Amino acid sequence: MSNHQRGLDLLARIEPDVEGRVARLAELHPDAARYVVEFGFGEILSRPGLTLQQRELITVAALAAMGTAPAQLKVHVAACLRLGVSRTEVTEAILQMAFYAGFPAALNGLSLAKEVFAQIEAPD
Repeated sequence: MSNHQRGLDLLARIEPDVEGRVARLAELHPDAARYVVEFGFGEILSRPGLTLQQRELITVAALAAMGTAPAQLKVHVAACLRLGVSRTEVTEAILQMAFYAGFPAALNGLSLAKEVFAQIEAPD
């Protein structure tokens, strides 16, 4: 299986609108979609060793710590919920970033997660 197909298959597990997501990335730059699908999802996120849920939770923590990617943080919080990660697990991962990235980053991350929680049904 090609990295492109593996990436699309994995993306479909976390994103209900794969075609729309890929099209929006391609609007930024034609190669952006290819890089995200083939490398990000087809190579990195599809590696063995961690579950997709674990990888998404790590991604949420990293994005919250960065504090510079609110749109991507929302996408990955939603992905966590779609994969069965609980709201408690998401908020705890973000809250832990207060120690490593500071309270502003953690509080902003929690605020964005709360917005996503309001939009998506998920277990607490």
